[in-house]
Amino acid sequence: MLYAALFGAFGTESPFFPSFLAERGLSSTEIAAALAAGTIVRLTSGPLAGMAADLFGTKRILALAAALAGAIILLYLPGASFWPLLLVCMLHSLAITPLNPLADALALPASLKEGVFSYGAVRGVGSASFVVGTMASGFLVARYGLDSIIVSASVLFVLMVPSIPFLPPTPRASAETVKGALFVLLAIPPYRRMLVIAAMVIGSHAMSDTFAVIHWRTSGISSIKISTLLAEAVTSEIVVFIVVGPPILRRLGPARCLAIAAAAGIVRWAVFATTTSVGVLAVTEPLHGLTFALLHLACMRVISVCVPERLSATAQSIYGTLFLGISSATLTLASGSLYGRYGAPAFWAMSLLCVGALPLTRGLSKPLAE
Repeated sequence: MLYAALFGAFGTESPFFPSFLAERGLSSTEIAAALAAGTIVRLTSGPLAGMAADLFGTKRILALAAALAGAIILLYLPGASFWPLLLVCMLHSLAITPLNPLADALALPASLKEGVFSYGAVRGVGSASFVVGTMASGFLVARYGLDSIIVSASVLFVLMVPSIPFLPPTPRASAETVKGALFVLLAIPPYRRMLVIAAMVIGSHAMSDTFAVIHWRTSGISSIKISTLLAEAVTSEIVVFIVVGPPILRRLGPARCLAIAAAAGIVRWAVFATTTSVGVLAVTEPLHGLTFALLHLACMRVISVCVPERLSATAQSIYGTLFLGISSATLTLASGSLYGRYGAPAFWAMSLLCVGALPLTRGLSKPLAE
């Protein structure tokens, strides 16, 4: 229930949100500024929200954030100019920042302790719900207009709250422990190395997320074929989360799975750099299940093994919002310059990022085993 509501809300809102802002009279520059301001808020507030969750209780902070997310998003509806909408965008970003990391901080230890479900299963439900939400938003906008995505996302954020009391609690940390949490976590070698690997491999998706469709359209690939390729990637993500990933992770361990994800990234971006053959792309697009889903599952395993449970919310926030957020933002900016100058060969830079991540996975299993 928690993941279906959370990712359903994201899927409903995100595809048409820039169009909603444009309908309210914002220029393209103002839309970019509002979205950038939201990103800055998430980067700065994520670790603080994680620390608050470890101190006051993850369930309590998650329920508060979900309720605020559902309420604040409705403030977009009366907004009709840049400054009020910018303020709402920043406030809403503040509310939604903790949702995914804190959900992971609750689901991951619960899956390990109870042994009746895998983390990958519930995270896969989230990915599937995002797809359903995206499809539903198209229907809602066509029938009821762009305001409908705000209302439906609000309802879904609020629907997270009833599921939270039934989730197992996580231990709280003392104020003294929370104050030094960042230094404690970054002093853990496997966690620190995992952050760098994830920032490089998941960050390498930035150019694909921004320019793949543009490149394919310019190369003459039809919209239907592009949609099919994108659907392949999302489907592979769901399959890896729910079916393939958990047994591979149990058998091979997180270090090898991180290596597989990096190797898949090397191949995937090399293909993007060298060909627009739909047949070749169709064969390689399912590698998304490895470059994202398998890597995320491996990162969750590293966190579960080497991070003290009382600091799990902070660890998730540093991973999910700070490191990945900075990496994605930085590499998105770099991608613009690289793609503008070199075109498709710029994807080689993303492949090289994965090459750099590969040796970092060596020897990671030893400290985890210890």
